Amino acid sequence: MNIEEFRDYCLMKNYVTESFPFDEETLVFKVAGKMFALVGLEHHPLTVSLKCDPEKALELREEHEEIMPGYHMNKMLWNSVIIDGNLSYKLIRELIDDSYNLVVKGLTKKQRKEFGFES
Repeated sequence: MNIEEFRDYCLMKNYVTESFPFDEETLVFKVAGKMFALVGLEHHPLTVSLKCDPEKALELREEHEEIMPGYHMNKMLWNSVIIDGNLSYKLIRELIDDSYNLVVKGLTKKQRKEFGFES
């Protein structure tokens, strides 16, 4: 997966925006105004940070050397993922989905209703 494929996958999700709130090198994806993915464009190979359930985060780090505690993030809740061709597209998409869903789940009931996640 390259940066364009990663970007396209993130942007196809509901209510996602992208911006550079920190600097010109850190692309941030938000759902309903909350971050779920960060990409350091200066990193080669591509490195992304994704939110993750704490227990699952530990399991993933043990199983894959490309997954480590989130760089400059809460290391309990975020993983940095090196996308160098060793992880399957399926796993990367699952990690993106999990991050997105965790952020949506953390929205208030009012926010979820406002953005159409609840009726």
